[in-house]
This record gives sequence, C-alpha cells and structure tokens, in this order.
Amino acid sequence: MLIRIHHSLRFRYERPVFLEPMTVRLSPRQDATQQRQRHSMVISSPPAGEAWIIEPDGHDAAVVWFNKERESLEIKVESEVRTLRDNPFDWIFTVPGAQRLPMEYEPALAASLAPARLDGAVESVRGWADGLASAVDHSTTAFLGHLVDHIHTTFHHIGRLDGDPQLPEHTLETRTGACRDTAMLFVAACRCQGLAARFVSGYSIHHPPEVTEQELHAWAEVYLPGGGWRGYDPSLGLAVADGHISLAAAPDHRLAAPVVGTYRGTGVGSTMDYTINLAAVGSHEKAPPERG
Repeated sequence: MLIRIHHSLRFRYERPVFLEPMTVRLSPRQDATQQRQRHSMVISSPPAGEAWIIEPDGHDAAVVWFNKERESLEIKVESEVRTLRDNPFDWIFTVPGAQRLPMEYEPALAASLAPARLDGAVESVRGWADGLASAVDHSTTAFLGHLVDHIHTTFHHIGRLDGDPQLPEHTLETRTGACRDTAMLFVAACRCQGLAARFVSGYSIHHPPEVTEQELHAWAEVYLPGGGWRGYDPSLGLAVADGHISLAAAPDHRLAAPVVGTYRGTGVGSTMDYTINLAAVGSHEKAPPERG
C-alpha cells in the first residue's frame, strides 16, 4: 500500500524565546515492513543547523539548532511510504522453546534485547499478565493475541492529545487510556512474561471510534525469535500489518517521541497545534524491501 503523509506542527510562544536543540522524529522508518520513497522537512525561518542521525534503535532523526530568538516555529513534513507487510503472521519460530512463556532468548540475543526486557511492573500488572498467560496455557502467540484483544475489548479507549503515557498500573486500574497508555500497558505485560517489547510512535490509516480526526498513533512491538520485531495495536485490537507507518520505536517511550526540545524564556507560555493528512494511494504492485 502506498501512503502519502502531510504533517504540520505549529508552536507559538507568548513572547520571543531561544530554542534549545530539538530532536525531530518524523521521518518514517526504513525496514522490512515499509519503504520510505520520499521525505521532506521544512522548518519556518530555517534553523542555524541540521544533522540527520541514526538513533540507538536504528531509526532516523533530525537534530536542529537555532541562533535567533523567535515567537513561533512551524515544521512541515511530507512523506510517501510503501508498506509491505500484508500478513502479520508470515513467520515461524526458529527456537522451539520460544513457543511457550516465559520467553527465554539465546544469550547473545538476550543481551542485545536487554533494554526492552527491563521489567518494572508492579504486582497488579504482573498478576494480571500472569492470569492472561495461564488462560492460554502459556502459549506465546496465543498470549499476544489474547492480550491485544483483551485490552481492546475490555478497556475504555479515549483520545488524549497531550502528556506522557500513564503508568501501566493506572491504565489497568481505571481500564481507561489513550493509544499510548494502552501501548505501555501492553509492553509492561509482555515484559512480565520475559518478552522483549518496545513503544512505537507513528501513524495508522485505521481510526479507533474515539478518534475524530487524523493524529499521531502509538502501539507496541514484541521481539519473537524467527519473527523479529512484530507490532501489536491494543487500541485497535490487531496485529500490525500494512495499515501502520512507524516513525520511531524504543524501549523507553521518551526515545520515540516525535518532537523533543525545550526553550529559554522565564515564565513564557506556549501552545502547539498540528494538522495530519494521510492518504492511501493504492495497495498493488508492492516493491520488495531493500536488503543488503
């Protein structure tokens, strides 16, 4: 599927401020699930400098810096992405023991995945995750399917534009959350079972009922031996395929935030608004992913 993305972000300040260096993660990932065919980023009143970097989990980011005070900032991004995975279950386990939980990775892989396996879950989340695993006889794939469906069908999903994700235990207690909240709960539950899991930010052409306009989306990825990183979207209740476009993924949600930056200006307030337009152009003639 070919998807075109137009994304504008506008920041306004009550009076002139000096912007500290800003990290922008609005460039779609390049991997086995999607190809970035076109991407451009324009910043109002061009910054003093810009550097494209590769972040710890392999996605691209732009670091921009400024040398003048300003009262506003606008970032306009246009991208064209071809998504490639129409079947999210096109894989097999390469390690027989991986079929059952708790997951035990081979030593070298476990070391590489260590940041995504950090388990800081409180007892309420751990007990809940253990119960879901027991209900499917500790089958890895059945647990993931049960978990994503359970959050989708038994939680109240809301739209919440601002703020960090809630703590997983709060989302579990209230049974309420935005997409980033349920994604973090999914990550926490997976880590309780030894699975490496991380937070993903991006876009989806699918809309939960509570979302009335196109906006940034969040979901989770789990590392499966033989399957690699596989996406699960608890707010939509599905395994991720070609309707999602990922921008960044990281074990810590703060390292997948689309835009990160601060400014100098004592007592100066700010506002932010955005516009996102996604258009699915077609779903045929998919090009194979580039491989080295």
